[in-house]
Amino acid sequence: MKWVLDSAHSELVFKVKHMMISNVKGRFNNFNVDVDGDDIRNASVKVDIKADSINTNSTDRDNHLKSADFLDVEKYPDITFVSKSVLKEDEDEFTLVGDLTIRGITKEVKVDVEFGGIGKDPWGNEKAGYNVEGKINRKDWGLNWNAALETGGVLVSDEVKFSAELQFIKQA
Repeated sequence: MKWVLDSAHSELVFKVKHMMISNVKGRFNNFNVDVDGDDIRNASVKVDIKADSINTNSTDRDNHLKSADFLDVEKYPDITFVSKSVLKEDEDEFTLVGDLTIRGITKEVKVDVEFGGIGKDPWGNEKAGYNVEGKINRKDWGLNWNAALETGGVLVSDEVKFSAELQFIKQA
């Protein structure tokens, strides 16, 4: 059994504290999630994100994020996540444990997954919905660039929060 990402009804977004006073949000426009297993709630999951699809609504900032200061998309075109285990918290909430690779560096991460349910669309397709949330310290993956502020603190926080709204279509 395989579940295929419905990219028209899915998104992957992140936010980072800027100047210690507000969040800057962004998204990855090109990503795929492969789910393999009969029950999507305990299947194996592989995520492939095209790093150069980063979009923060600022061309200059996007180009900086794509550069060697951050994602280095020329050398590392993909960000990947491969699940290792699923821990059931309750009926609809899970912790997904897996390996996240950014810039060729792989670290284990845990993300919170909320199962939204399964339903049929008007064309008879069986679909499943999930909300995913997590956070990482960007420096763990060599994303070290920063600038000190005159008032103290730094321009970009180390913590990156991310979330995804994902919808899948069941394949035979």
